[in-house]
Amino acid sequence: MSDAEYKDLLMLDPAVPERTERYGEHPSQVIDYYGTRGAGPRIAVLHGGFWREAYDRTHLTPFAAALAGRGMRVALIEYRRVGGDGGWPTTAEDVDTALGHLGPPPDVLLGHSAGGQLALWAANKRERAAERVVCVAPVADLGRAHQLGLSDGAVADFLGGDAQVPSRLYEADPMRLFPRVPVEILHGTGDTDVPLELSRRYANDWGTRLHLLGCGHFAPLTPNTAAFDVLVSTLRR
Repeated sequence: MSDAEYKDLLMLDPAVPERTERYGEHPSQVIDYYGTRGAGPRIAVLHGGFWREAYDRTHLTPFAAALAGRGMRVALIEYRRVGGDGGWPTTAEDVDTALGHLGPPPDVLLGHSAGGQLALWAANKRERAAERVVCVAPVADLGRAHQLGLSDGAVADFLGGDAQVPSRLYEADPMRLFPRVPVEILHGTGDTDVPLELSRRYANDWGTRLHLLGCGHFAPLTPNTAAFDVLVSTLRR
C-alpha cells in the first residue's frame, strides 16, 4: 500500500513557493512559503525521508500548495540531512533555528515520518514550538525503530553510528522527551515504512491522541485522498 501511495505522490508536479527565505548559510537551510495571503492557521511543515540527503522537501511541495489552497499559511522547512552535512544534532539544531526564524510560534507544527521525530523533539526542546504538534506516521520511538532496523539502519546513521545510539537516544528519542504542547498523531494501519507500533507506544506512554487511518505511509500527504481530508480537518481544529 505504501509503495503505491509513494508513486502517486511522486507523480504530482512540484509546486513553486511564493517565496523562499534563508535561515542559515547552508543550501539546505531554507524555508518555502505558500498561501502567505491566506487567513487560515499558520502551519510549519517538516518533511520525512529518514533524515537522508536523498529525500528533500520537493515531494511535499504539492501538499504545501494544497494546504494553501485550503486557506492555510504554510512554511515548508528544509534542513541539513545525513549525507549532506546533517545528522544528530545538526539536523535538530536546524529545525530549532528555522522555528525561531518564523517569528511567533505557528499554530501547528506538522511532521511526517522522520519529520515527525523532529517535530516531537521540538515539542520538548522549545518552550512553545507551536500551539500544538500534529504528526503523520512519525518515527516516534527511535529505540524501537533502531531495533527493527528501519530503512536499512536509518536511526544509527542519523545518530552517528551504532556505538552512539544508546547515549543519543536520551537526547533524540521522543519516547524520552515529554512534549510541552498538545500532540496529535495520525497513522495508517497499512503503513509498511513506519510501523503503527511506534505511534501506539508513544501515545500509550504520553497519553497522546492517536487517530488510525485506513491507508499507508503517504496518502495523508496526497491531495484529493480521504486521508488528506482527515489531516486537513485535524489541522483546522
